[in-house]
Amino acid sequence: MNSTALMQKLVYVSQIASQSVLYVLLGLSVISVGVIIERWWFFRRRRDDLDTLSIRLRKALATGDIEAAHRVLKGSPSVEAEILDEALDWYAEGHEAVEQILVKATRVRRKKFEAGLLFLGTLGNNAPFIGLFGTVLGIVTAFRELGNNSMGAMGNVMSGIAEALIATAVGIMVALPAVIFYNVFQKKGADVEEQAGALGNVVIASMRATKRPNGVAKAASADSRADGLTGEPQSRSVGVEA
Repeated sequence: MNSTALMQKLVYVSQIASQSVLYVLLGLSVISVGVIIERWWFFRRRRDDLDTLSIRLRKALATGDIEAAHRVLKGSPSVEAEILDEALDWYAEGHEAVEQILVKATRVRRKKFEAGLLFLGTLGNNAPFIGLFGTVLGIVTAFRELGNNSMGAMGNVMSGIAEALIATAVGIMVALPAVIFYNVFQKKGADVEEQAGALGNVVIASMRATKRPNGVAKAASADSRADGLTGEPQSRSVGVEA
């Protein structure tokens, strides 16, 4: 008797839960669309021509004007420019310090361009299972009605099973855009890291180039050419007359 009462309660709960699953999936789909639009707008507002930015940055660094390089980077809305602007504050400390700050700034800002991806990935992986859960509950309810009613109610039972299968279809429909845009935004985040590293290479190459004085390089080159032409060493030992 107790087991029968328990089964009746479980069937009653399954009737409510099977309908609730659809509302849960619809709510998750609305949140998913909101996250997708917000992420799209985030990357859209920070889009910039990084090739042109790299050329302008290289020209500013070639003159040794760090303030001009900061102005170039601050004029760009991209995350890459923001990362490099922080690393450029350590220009005077050497290229190793710039490399370390570049890595640190990238990791800190990773939270910005990866925000919402955890939700999209989780929803994409689990929405079909949520829909399947609703389908199972709906089928349990339909077969319970089949046991309680006569064979004349078979049509109602079949329609109940068809309605239960809708939950699986809705779960798949919710999961597909979440998975697609999760991959898209993850690729954009990886591009940000790669492009920030490329701009950092421009700064580091400029720092290493400015450490070689032009006058010393030219003098050394001229001495080597002179030695090659005369075949004699530039420095000679001086003999002492007796």
